[in-house]
Amino acid sequence: MPVTEQREKKKARSGTFVDNLKLPVHRWFRYSAGFSAEWVASVIREENAKKVLDPFAGSGTSLLSADAENIVSVGVESHSFVHRIAEAKISWDFDKEIFNDISKRFCEKANSIEESELEDRSTDKLLGKMYSIEVLKSLERMRVAYTELFEKREDSKEARLVWLGITSILRSCSHAGTAQWQYVLPNKKKNGVKDPFEAFNQYCDRVLEDAFIVALEGWKKKSSLILHDARNPFSFDGDFDLLVTSPPYPNNYDYADATRLEMTFWKVVEGWKDLQPIVRKNLLRSCSQHTAAERLHLNDLLSMMEIQPIFKELKEVCEKLAEVRLTRGGRKTYHTMVAAYFFDLAKILNNLRPLMSKGSLMCFVIGDSAPYGVHVPAEKWLGELALAAGFNEYNFEKLRDRNVKWDNRVHKVKLHEGNLWIKG
Repeated sequence: MPVTEQREKKKARSGTFVDNLKLPVHRWFRYSAGFSAEWVASVIREENAKKVLDPFAGSGTSLLSADAENIVSVGVESHSFVHRIAEAKISWDFDKEIFNDISKRFCEKANSIEESELEDRSTDKLLGKMYSIEVLKSLERMRVAYTELFEKREDSKEARLVWLGITSILRSCSHAGTAQWQYVLPNKKKNGVKDPFEAFNQYCDRVLEDAFIVALEGWKKKSSLILHDARNPFSFDGDFDLLVTSPPYPNNYDYADATRLEMTFWKVVEGWKDLQPIVRKNLLRSCSQHTAAERLHLNDLLSMMEIQPIFKELKEVCEKLAEVRLTRGGRKTYHTMVAAYFFDLAKILNNLRPLMSKGSLMCFVIGDSAPYGVHVPAEKWLGELALAAGFNEYNFEKLRDRNVKWDNRVHKVKLHEGNLWIKG
């Protein structure tokens, strides 16, 4: 295949995480909201980047790609649980002997825990539907063993990887299905349920195998990760020459709910009601569940100075959504969601401007949306907000159409996805 054609195929798949499941380290945890690591690496090489920033780091794709290219990178993530996943993945430079030793001791400890020491979690509204009683007991043994062995040494790279291993097998050990974007489907049964200890041992083998692979490939650990809400000013220095990221789309995907199974297992949340105060409040407001919980008012949002560059178009769309929602059963708060989404992004762009060096390049993998069939031109408005924040120019590179595969789609607005390039 010609080099040019290969490059175009990589670019066309830049917004998908699926290809990463074949790559070392990236495959340690499947995070459907991620994007292509190979594409990120190609951008780093083509731009001859020296310092990379990702303000929506997610599970660490950009950081790992930068490590593979021996480039300094900084990631920012506000979802505390996803941050922990990424922190474990960028601990790929762990000590193999220590990891091998503690993973074996962990399994021995978990297997030695008596049933009388276990909490009965089969009564949990989510976990009870996701697992058989025996599988849930095995997983609970793992949770208890991890807590007893590593509660005081969770900052060690090897302990992080044990935690990630338990977290990564939770879905493969469940008989319940998972929707396209990681939402769990307790009433949907699937085949091929794994035994927790076998699944964990397979994970450990994969981690050790990947450690050898990345050593041969010459990875250098130069990445760092910060738990921080990018809507707030950054506390670190800038001089980044490249930013590669994929912010949430304004499409009502609830990032807090996507890892509810894992957070419930680890007792981060007790149920759906905890998502707003514990997780969602720290995230970019890209779903109606978030804005409904905050009881936002459209006029207050539209009066914010940060969104004045797109005020006229934004106001027209939001008022149309406010009108249409009254005719729909759910009456979802898309009108305030869209306004809050772009207000949040405007603040983030203003915070990014001092960090990006003169002549820098930013790439946002982004897609538009059409809640209730009302089109939201996300890439155009994000580009205009970038200019208002002090960046020099932008252009959008469409990569593919969206909303074309499903017979049950709720509207006929043609949507797309692509790369928004912003020059500083």
